[in-house]
Amino acid sequence: SEAMFPRAPCPGEVRRAAASGRSRSRPRGAGGGTVLLPSMLMFGVILASSGLLLMIEKGILAEVKPPPLQPAAGELSRRGGGDGAAPGDLDDEVLRDIRNRTIRAVCGQRAMPRSVWELPAGQRRTVLRHLLVSDKYRFLYCYVPKVACSNWKRILKVLDGALESVDVKLKMDHKSDLVFLGDMKPDEISYRLKNYYKFIFVRNPMERLLSAYRNKFGEIKEYQQKYGMEIVRRYRKNGGNSAGDDVTFSEFLRYLLDEEAERMNEHWMPIYNLCQPCAVRYDFIGSYERLNADANYVLEQVQSPSFIRFPERQSWYKPVTSETLHYYLCNTQRRLIKELLPKYILDFTLFAYPLPNITSEFCRQ
Repeated sequence: SEAMFPRAPCPGEVRRAAASGRSRSRPRGAGGGTVLLPSMLMFGVILASSGLLLMIEKGILAEVKPPPLQPAAGELSRRGGGDGAAPGDLDDEVLRDIRNRTIRAVCGQRAMPRSVWELPAGQRRTVLRHLLVSDKYRFLYCYVPKVACSNWKRILKVLDGALESVDVKLKMDHKSDLVFLGDMKPDEISYRLKNYYKFIFVRNPMERLLSAYRNKFGEIKEYQQKYGMEIVRRYRKNGGNSAGDDVTFSEFLRYLLDEEAERMNEHWMPIYNLCQPCAVRYDFIGSYERLNADANYVLEQVQSPSFIRFPERQSWYKPVTSETLHYYLCNTQRRLIKELLPKYILDFTLFAYPLPNITSEFCRQ
């Protein structure tokens, strides 16, 4: 979006910025290691992303072959992808290539972690707490709240024999009958990270935030009392009488601006912080936009029983449409959104999601 980033830096600016950034981007952590500051990360991913987008515009990526772990073009899933599109369609091949190239470019920087053991203790604890284990089918799944993680947990419980079917109408227990990598010993963790199939599913960052906002503050009393009441008290004059069920989207975004990403609730913590795609080399990155096809592809890769399919969306679920997202964004202060983007910029760029269009011209439409 030109409103966010008016132009790409020229080569001279890149060299100067990189040189000056090296002296500022490596504060020492408690363990004596180095950590790349978000500002330098943001610079790198914007640069990588803009270059790849330019390649697409010029048609350079039109003939790029899909990554080896993806199905060949035209290959149909024996489970039948729910969106009617083969996983090897050209647009999806290009998208996967953008993601793979950008992740390699960013994660290849010297200061980036190469394994979970290079992460600070808090970050390592977060990612290991979000990696679910199937020893029977030898895979690790990093669950991301608001990206169909409840259905994936159902599948893991069925694979483990704790549930009879993915269609069982029970309230999801997000802890019992699940195995978390963080509960294992270091050598057990290392073995599984090295030898198991690893995957995550991602979603447009702003759409994910809106989904969390509508669900947690519109439907869940626990969140209204724990977070909503505090948000209203903090950002609204005379907000002490609120029950936390009337938090506005702008107030929620202001709250996110003031929160440290690493200390956020998992429902709005950036995917990068939850799953650490530089420290964990994922074999597959599925997307919420192609949920059924990508999920069924993963089920094939882990050789799950053919009768197991990804669950259908619940009838009561109200998805966030593009129109709904645009309505909320266009009725939110532009400055607020622009200030929030750096916290989620890695999710936008690593996973190839466009920055939100909040220009006056677009919003007038």
